[in-house]
Amino acid sequence: MNQKLVHIALVVADYDEAIQFYTQKLGFELIEDTTLSETKRWVLVSPKGGESCHILLAKAANDEQISRIGNQTGGRVFLFLSTDDFWRDFEHLKKNGVKIIREPSEEIYGTVAVFADLYGNLWDLIEYKK
Repeated sequence: MNQKLVHIALVVADYDEAIQFYTQKLGFELIEDTTLSETKRWVLVSPKGGESCHILLAKAANDEQISRIGNQTGGRVFLFLSTDDFWRDFEHLKKNGVKIIREPSEEIYGTVAVFADLYGNLWDLIEYKK
């Protein structure tokens, strides 16, 4: 058996503002942006460099989905972004005005900081110890 996780859906308020945040502020690549209907698009973004799971930017379509924007995990860190150069990427986040929730710290597993995306979802930026 050979399986892998390929996409994670992230509920967003607007496709274009989400694309702008992830590509401009976080430096992700826009992998695909395909119109499926007048109200729905298939939008994939992914961190640059290497193969990783893509994020599917899924525009909220009803009140229940709208209520989840920015809080898909009840306030816990939702996504974990691994890096090969923590300080380069941390400075990039700060330079681009990304909200830092928890300043960098050295943990037994590596260097980590918590940041929020444009809707408030929490992310860890981590450089794992080798």
